[in-house]
Amino acid sequence: MGNISIDTKALPRLLTDGSAAHGSSRHGASYQQAFADLAATHLGEPPRRIVPLLRTAADRALLGFTPADLYEQAEAISTGRRYELRITLT
Repeated sequence: MGNISIDTKALPRLLTDGSAAHGSSRHGASYQQAFADLAATHLGEPPRRIVPLLRTAADRALLGFTPADLYEQAEAISTGRRYELRITLT
């Protein structure tokens, strides 16, 4: 399980709003949607190939995931394992 602390204003960049059009927000697709898209298309790929894609999505969403966070997420995508993220709002 991962952990991230973010400002409440950053929450829309992290989470998909179910009431909005699929993947849309003021900032483009949310990180949650990017993660789901990668999970659907990169199952079985080595984590080292997935990490740069996650880094790009995190940078677009202005989220400060550490390299270890991204590798853990990439491993979950690679193996199809469920990934949980604990969010602390600041």
